[in-house]
Amino acid sequence: MKNFALLLIISGFCVVFACKKETKSEQFLLLTGPVWASDSLLLNGVDASGPGQMLNKFVGDIKFREDGTGYFGQYIGKWRFTFSETELVIESDSLQVPLTTNIAELTKISLKLTTNYPNLLIPSSPFKVRMTFKAK
Repeated sequence: MKNFALLLIISGFCVVFACKKETKSEQFLLLTGPVWASDSLLLNGVDASGPGQMLNKFVGDIKFREDGTGYFGQYIGKWRFTFSETELVIESDSLQVPLTTNIAELTKISLKLTTNYPNLLIPSSPFKVRMTFKAK
């Protein structure tokens, strides 16, 4: 009888822990839910989305997949949250350095990212980048 009770308790723990699902945060669900379309891509307050401009390759659709991969305009790579999901890091073999952004806004319909990006010509004067996207 003692063995049966012990087996029942162990089975109960196994069921509880096996059935426990990893919960996804609201930020994660908001980011990975829609396909995002670029809305405005500003560099030092000026549109930089035109042909040959610095943010041109971010024009188009953006998708953050749940597995941490995605496409970001013409870039393909990985993404992750940092600092309690207040920052977003985008990595791609096509970027000189990982793009670490602050999440200024994330709702069901709007994603706004800001960052300072290294200026290789004038290291003491980084570029101020603001990228906004709308859910499709």
